[in-house]
Amino acid sequence: MIPVIIGAIIIVFTINFLSEANPAMIKLGIYASNPELLADMEHEMGLDRPYIIQFVDYFWGIIRGDFGNSYIYNRSVTWMISGRIGNTLIISVGALVVSVLIGIPLGLIAALKQNKMADYLTTTIAVLLNAMPSFLIAVMLMLAFAINLRWFPVSGADSPIGFILPIIAAAMPPVTANARMTRSSILEVIRQDYVRTARAKGMAEGIVISRHVFKNALIPVLTMIGTALGTSLAGAILVEMIFNLPGMGMLINTSIMTKDFITVQGCVLICAFIVTVMNLLTDLAYAAVDPRIRAQYKEKRVKKTRPTAKLPAKAS
Repeated sequence: MIPVIIGAIIIVFTINFLSEANPAMIKLGIYASNPELLADMEHEMGLDRPYIIQFVDYFWGIIRGDFGNSYIYNRSVTWMISGRIGNTLIISVGALVVSVLIGIPLGLIAALKQNKMADYLTTTIAVLLNAMPSFLIAVMLMLAFAINLRWFPVSGADSPIGFILPIIAAAMPPVTANARMTRSSILEVIRQDYVRTARAKGMAEGIVISRHVFKNALIPVLTMIGTALGTSLAGAILVEMIFNLPGMGMLINTSIMTKDFITVQGCVLICAFIVTVMNLLTDLAYAAVDPRIRAQYKEKRVKKTRPTAKLPAKAS
């Protein structure tokens, strides 16, 4: 996790450093045509220093929780992000939960009813949803339930009900991935010998599915759920702009339009940090689901803590 975050910081900072946009010119605005003022502002912002010095300074600021100051608003980027990240997390985490609650049961039904009407129907729904990006689903939901039926607000986050349509719109693409992965994983496990043995012993089908099939099929599904947070986060950023929600998406969009790259840089790094934390939690969930993985870590821990036996001294 730590090398990934450091790599993301290096890549994002380098892209910003090599950009043709001059932060000093953006900050000066109409006064940027004055060479003396421009040189003074570059010196004040530290832009005339070498790359490595600027990077070390920025990296040390991130360790202290400081992402710099916005070129446009002259406010702390950390403060601007902290006021908006809550709405983005509500949409992305909510979309992840909805995609799990819908996608896994759909995949389970499709696998247990293979080559039947339920399988064809769920597969068709998954393909259609996979072909529709989240912003298109958001527009369709807005037209149907906010404008025509008026069940939900068109925009804003004044009440919790305003998050329902954005969460559904961001959840639909991960639903298809979860359903297809669950279906293929269960079909692979259900053909194993130990499943046939359990059925031959006379176990009820529900016990066979829940105890022997579903639990052993969860590892690939957990991997898909962990990576789905990135999809949900990207979908949340797009959906926020459509529903006019004050989140990270609106902040990134406004910062790009105004060339406030230091704010964009901070938002991208926060998103990278969230995704890497989710990947870490996914790895930890493997041990909770699969006892073989848990046994490997216990075995390593026992080897480290076990004292080394001393050999008896030779008789003189």
